[in-house]
Amino acid sequence: MANNQASLLLQKQLKDLCKKPVDGFSAGLVDETNVFQWSVSIMGPPDTLYEGGFFNAIMTFPENYPVSPPTVTFTSEMWHPNVYADGKVCISILHPPGDDPNGYELASERWTPVHTVESIVLSIISMLSGPNDESPANVEAAKEWRDNRAEFKKKVSRCVRRSQEML
Repeated sequence: MANNQASLLLQKQLKDLCKKPVDGFSAGLVDETNVFQWSVSIMGPPDTLYEGGFFNAIMTFPENYPVSPPTVTFTSEMWHPNVYADGKVCISILHPPGDDPNGYELASERWTPVHTVESIVLSIISMLSGPNDESPANVEAAKEWRDNRAEFKKKVSRCVRRSQEML
């Protein structure tokens, strides 16, 4: 039952994005037979270090979506304090609902079922615009962001260049 409701909701969100595309990203299914796995392409936001880049990610939805959040994993190389080395995105709205066991986030900052593919990707674009180095997924990137901005910029520039070469 939940699987069918999740499937219908995801189909509707995909249809809405096709009818009214949103600036900054595109999204579609990885495989037309599986509405629970999406391919997302995010354009590096203007006036950021990521500008000019085209970053691909996979968004995987659980069967009980929207009760639980999807996971988002960059398949393009990404150097960012809020992205694990394996590409998995770490932002508050992708964390399970409820209180944070570590005490870093308010329950209101975490996942709620009102989020859509659009709001998730817009949050990721916002993350690219302003990293949160307070509770990083990638400690090395956060350290560079704080202490060695020139080296951080160099690594991000390489990611942007490589993303362009993949087009």
